[in-house]
Amino acid sequence: MPDRIDSSDYSSVRESEHVWIPMADGTRLAARIWWPAGPGPFPAILEYIPYRKRDMVRARDERNHPYFAAHGYVCLRVDMRGSGDSEGIMPDMYADAELDDARQVIAWIAAQDWSSGAVGMFGTSWGGTASLQAAVDAPGPLKAVLANCATADRFEDDIHWMGGCLLTDGFEWGATLPAILAAPPDSATVGEDWMAIWKARLDRATCPLDAWIKHPTRGSYWRHGSVRFAAEHLSCPVLTIGGWADRYSNSVMRLVDARPDLCWGVVGPWGHHYPDHGEPGPAISFQNLALQWWDHWLKGEQNAVTNWPRLRLWQREFDPPQDRLFIRSGDWIEINRPAASEETRLYFRDEGILSNEPGTPAELPVPSDLLHGICAGDTGYFGRAGGLPQDQAPDDAHALCFDSAPLSEPMDVIGHPVMSITVRRDRPRAQLVLRLCDVAPDGRSNLVTRHVVNLALDDDLDGDRPFTPDVPATYRIALPATAYRFIPGHRVRLAIAGSYWPLVWPELPLARISVATGEASLDLPAGRDADPLTEPLPEVRHLPAKPSWTTRSDGPLHRETDTSNPDCVKVTWAQPSYTHQFEQTGTTFTYCTSAEYRAHLAGPIAVECIIEHRQIIARPDGEARIDSVLRSRLTLTGLDLDCRLDVRWNDDIIATQSWHST
Repeated sequence: MPDRIDSSDYSSVRESEHVWIPMADGTRLAARIWWPAGPGPFPAILEYIPYRKRDMVRARDERNHPYFAAHGYVCLRVDMRGSGDSEGIMPDMYADAELDDARQVIAWIAAQDWSSGAVGMFGTSWGGTASLQAAVDAPGPLKAVLANCATADRFEDDIHWMGGCLLTDGFEWGATLPAILAAPPDSATVGEDWMAIWKARLDRATCPLDAWIKHPTRGSYWRHGSVRFAAEHLSCPVLTIGGWADRYSNSVMRLVDARPDLCWGVVGPWGHHYPDHGEPGPAISFQNLALQWWDHWLKGEQNAVTNWPRLRLWQREFDPPQDRLFIRSGDWIEINRPAASEETRLYFRDEGILSNEPGTPAELPVPSDLLHGICAGDTGYFGRAGGLPQDQAPDDAHALCFDSAPLSEPMDVIGHPVMSITVRRDRPRAQLVLRLCDVAPDGRSNLVTRHVVNLALDDDLDGDRPFTPDVPATYRIALPATAYRFIPGHRVRLAIAGSYWPLVWPELPLARISVATGEASLDLPAGRDADPLTEPLPEVRHLPAKPSWTTRSDGPLHRETDTSNPDCVKVTWAQPSYTHQFEQTGTTFTYCTSAEYRAHLAGPIAVECIIEHRQIIARPDGEARIDSVLRSRLTLTGLDLDCRLDVRWNDDIIATQSWHST
């Protein structure tokens, strides 16, 4: 790496804490801007998110933007409409106004005297997805984007649904997002109108979770903003980064396969993080990788980007399953050519065997048991410490399993495993849970990839497929992509079940399901031409050298699974209060979250979850406290949802909102 990008000396960078950017309808968006030394003009880099530039992600902003500014870029962190210090209302994620505002901000940047006219856009999660959306029929000044932990398919590869099955992750986010949007703008930046802006926002607060639940098929609601379905309209270069421990990683290989002319991808072993804070590691320097990207596309430098492979992937190997892992086993590989068609086909046999040869046709029952899923861990969404899938053996005991013989040589799986199978069920609404596992000689079972499918939906997840009770139906199901090496002596296992609580809301009553063996098969993609990494990825640098904030925690995240009561299984986790204190602004930002999931197995079956989230923002002129509580319960009669939002300023309640739906 060139020496010039190793520096973390920001003495030449100046900063504007608050700048208004006007929108066409009169709404003003709030930006924090970092300026490089010199007269300019400069290319610009935009990060556009709803996560409060003044406090919530201020520390993260200061890892990235001053670094890029020190290397010749004007860097802008803009609060989306209806969030942070910006004006306006945000009714839902990726609303039309949000997408239109992004284009107006890009145009505003390009029109400034200090701008060279070249703009890049980046972000993680929501910000990464917004960057992908902006790259569709990109405005002229937008020369490249970088999307980290982003989704290209809002229905299939996000936190709301998986294969048409409702995720509990969406409920946690459904409690958290209203609290983020209910926090006040800062009087020190916005001025005397801050309270009026805040109250207007609170008066029109919404519960987006209600809309997420009420759109149970992909349809136009979820296709809106899903770049996967507009890949032919991507019109600027895209670098997309993900982590195998994250729910969103599927988007990376999808985009590179769809547009190898415009898209490059990196997938590491980590969860929902920027890769410089990637866990499990090894982490890499996001800032140095991004700087190479920006220097090429925004400054026109002929650097390493011209020789980048299309895909760089961490190929995992077996690790003893554990809640938290700091370094994954495996190696980096690179792929320069499109996916090949070579694959290993394994057939399901009625002896519970995965074999190279089909067996005698038979029909085997699939367990539907609410105890299947207690070893699942998190889906990786929030990037909390820990939450990796546990030893899958207890879940395997509640599933129909097919195992290969112990392998005599390594087996590489790179891409999307695909299962072809015939299923019989007695009810129209039913789930099929598929887990691909690596089983060690001592019986420990390590999760490789997994998928859940709503059997009632068609292949596109757009509507219902025809159903007749107990009449077989054939499915071809692609599991999420992976890069994994099974080592000699280990076995490949496919586990099949009919529910996956508490990660997925079940279909009640649980259906009776069976699958046919014989021609049923699992195709493991092995034909990609992968090579060892030619050039190492940049090593992590701890930025900034002198943080402007301090942190305080009331303790580590605590998880517990209680199966002592045969009538009620309980899974809980709690993140005690965690505080960032910013001396520069005299502000502290504190949050805590807890979740409880219960499955009632005696009497009428029911499952329920309770999410509690609190944010406290203390600043020189007062303190805001926002409490969000979500309670939901699923029984044979349907799903009940109650969400309550209480907002206080200096201990006085200034707003209370309640939402209920069935």
